[in-house]
Amino acid sequence: MSPKIPETQKAIVFYKNGGDLTYEDIKTPKPKPDEILINIKYSGVCHTDLHAWKGDWPLDVKLDPYLVGGHEGAGVVVAIGDNVKGWNLGDYAGIKWLNGSCMNCEECELSHESNCPEADLSGYTHDGSFQQYATGLAVQAAHIPKPEEGSKWYGKDDEYLAEIAPILCAGITVYKALKSSEAKPGQYVAISGAAGGLGSLAVQYAKAMGLVVVGIDGGEGKEELFKKVGGDVFIDFTKEKDVPKKILEVTKGGAHAVINVAVSEAAISQSTQYVRSNGTVVLVGLPANAYCKSNVFDQVVKSYKVVGSYVGNRADTREALDFFERGLVRSPIKIIGLSELPKVYEEMESGKILGRYVVDTSY
Repeated sequence: MSPKIPETQKAIVFYKNGGDLTYEDIKTPKPKPDEILINIKYSGVCHTDLHAWKGDWPLDVKLDPYLVGGHEGAGVVVAIGDNVKGWNLGDYAGIKWLNGSCMNCEECELSHESNCPEADLSGYTHDGSFQQYATGLAVQAAHIPKPEEGSKWYGKDDEYLAEIAPILCAGITVYKALKSSEAKPGQYVAISGAAGGLGSLAVQYAKAMGLVVVGIDGGEGKEELFKKVGGDVFIDFTKEKDVPKKILEVTKGGAHAVINVAVSEAAISQSTQYVRSNGTVVLVGLPANAYCKSNVFDQVVKSYKVVGSYVGNRADTREALDFFERGLVRSPIKIIGLSELPKVYEEMESGKILGRYVVDTSY
């Protein structure tokens, strides 16, 4: 039987960039022929959501008449468009940053769907997961496996969906970045912003991939969380006078790869100073109007690469979820009600967040 879907639902919306974030009733969306409708149970909160609200990226956001943010939504399929194949009512599904793409252009053909010029983005150009029901293009929505009997998650569906929600953006993004770095088991990877929502997951994926992890972060509780999720060497930038020198020392010549998830222009440029010869600096975090400054002489002589890494494709999604399924990655989360979301944005702006906030859409 098809589940009963209410005409209205609770959501957090804003009507203009930087305007009030209001908890209100809005209409429940109906899926198009190629979409599914997901009853969102939990949604992670990403720094990108803050940028969407502020409107400080060079991308237009949907404000007609409002925007629902969020792109880490985990829940249950409750309606299926007429043209959809491969989904059943009751399946677990996820709303990702990439809500849809044309699937016909060169980028989509090469499995770079996130670079599609017609990409539809959850919580940016498409109402996202800070609501109780959200639509997603069926071909791009994440298939979330249901826990099987005997697994650690069996019978713990709420806990499972809450923890898996951040994997749908943060997890996929850092996993793709680590793949883009081409770092090999036993090599050093430095993670700038290692105790944040992305960083704490990046540490775990890196360890699962056999890398030695150096974390750079600062503030109360950051080192404790870094060590808790398996990191090897922590460098507190608020205490260390010369961060590049220290990293060159502990890595015996520089990190083979650097994953920049910190939303800091200074940290990004600084990372080019401690990457190893023939290593790779990967840019992930997106501080507004920022530049990566690399000394041309050093980059040529050391032959290091600077690459950008956006969100992953469907294969990256499946692989990133598999790490979670096998217990190699856990999400350090704090659950709050959807109505409490505005206070998370305040903490983001002050740089106080440890791990990842996840909102329960039921209150």
